[in-house]
Amino acid sequence: MSFTEKFAETRNNLRGLRKAIPDTFAGFVQMEKAASADGALSHKTKELIALGIAVGLRCEDCIISHVGACHRAGVTREELSEALGTAIQMSGGPGLMYASKALAAFDELAG
Repeated sequence: MSFTEKFAETRNNLRGLRKAIPDTFAGFVQMEKAASADGALSHKTKELIALGIAVGLRCEDCIISHVGACHRAGVTREELSEALGTAIQMSGGPGLMYASKALAAFDELAG
């Protein structure tokens, strides 16, 4: 399954969850928008941070989601790669494996 297909599957799963718990879901979306808005740090920088955390936590769905957000925010492959290097430094071997998935997903989106 391609990363694009995995992202579509994740979005579909989230739609079902949003229907099941609309108030909780809306609260999370509101928090995400507030946390990722431009401020002292740019939205682009915040997405790179979120991607690094997703790699460290080994959340493949989170990685795919934040790779997409990074792509939409104009992150370059070089910027993404450096952020992934920091994630690897902080999370070791498992981070290396998940960082490779993040880069592959970015390359597929940039395609």
